[in-house]
Amino acid sequence: MRSGNRRYRMDSTVRQARLDDADDVVSFAEQVWNERPDTVDYIPDVFADWVESDGPDQHTVVAEVDGTAAGLCQVVLLTDHEAWFQGMRVDPDHRGEGLGLSMVEHCFDWARQRGATVGRNMVFSWNDAGLGQSVAAGFEPDTAFRFAHPEPDTDADPDVPVRNDPDAAWSYWTASDARTHLSGLALDPDRAWALSELTRDRLHRLADEEAVLAVTADGTTGMACRTGTRSEPSGDGALAEYAVGAWDDRGAAASLFDAIRADAAALEVEETRVLIPETPRHVAEAAAVRAELADWPDFVLSADLT
Repeated sequence: MRSGNRRYRMDSTVRQARLDDADDVVSFAEQVWNERPDTVDYIPDVFADWVESDGPDQHTVVAEVDGTAAGLCQVVLLTDHEAWFQGMRVDPDHRGEGLGLSMVEHCFDWARQRGATVGRNMVFSWNDAGLGQSVAAGFEPDTAFRFAHPEPDTDADPDVPVRNDPDAAWSYWTASDARTHLSGLALDPDRAWALSELTRDRLHRLADEEAVLAVTADGTTGMACRTGTRSEPSGDGALAEYAVGAWDDRGAAASLFDAIRADAAALEVEETRVLIPETPRHVAEAAAVRAELADWPDFVLSADLT
C-alpha cells in the first residue's frame, strides 16, 4: 500500500504498547546502535515505565508484525499545543517496510485529537538513519543545540552582577540571537530530554522554584534558567540542569558560566548540563570560558500538526 511516496507493510498493526512487548522491544532496541558499540540505548531501561505511565498526556505504541512487536514510538503532550515524539525504533529486520511511518502517523493523529498543533523530536547529529526516518515521517529540520558542562565551583565569582530576575531574563531572551536560532525552545522543565517553548510565565515559575540567572551590566547581557537537579543515569552523582544559556559576547559568557558554576556548587551537585545554541559564536565562546562541551550537537525537527 502507498500513500504518496510512502510504502507500508499491509500485515502490520500499530497498537498501544503492553508490558508483554518488553522482550521483543528490548531485543531490537539492543541492536539499534550495533555500529556504535560505545552507545547504549536507553529504551530497555524505560520501556516498562513508559507503558505503566501512559495516560491522557502520553501514548506509547508498537508496530506489530506476525504477533511480534517490531517497532516502537512514544508521543507526549508537553503543553496544550506542543507534542514531543521520542523512542522511534524499528527492528533492523523490518526496516524499509514503513513501520516507522505508520507509528508516527498514528501518533500524529493522537496528538492532533488532543489539541497539539506542533510536534517535535530530537535526533543525534551523527544518527543518519534517525534523521532520514524523521524527515521521511514528516518532520522538518528546525534547530540545533549542544550541551555545555561547566564544572561546579565554590570559588567562581562573576565579574558583573548576576541576579535571579525573570523579567530581565525574558527581555533579553526575546531579543536574543539565541532565541531566534533555537526557535524559542529550551529544555522542558518536566521532561529531561524534550524541548518546548520558553515563556515568560515559565521563567517566573522557575525563578520561584529554581533559579533564573540574568547577567546585568549596562543592561542585561546574558541569561540562563535552572530547571532542577536529578541523579545521573550512571549513578555517579547529581546533575544540575539549565534549560538554556544565552549571552552577548565572551565577557558575558564568562560571567554567566561563572554564575552557573557557583549556583551548581551551592546545590552540591557534581555536574551541570546547559543547553546552548549550536552556532559558531556560542560554541566557540563557551569553549573560550572553559565550559566543557558535548562531542556533538543534537538536531530538533518539527512537524506542523494543524
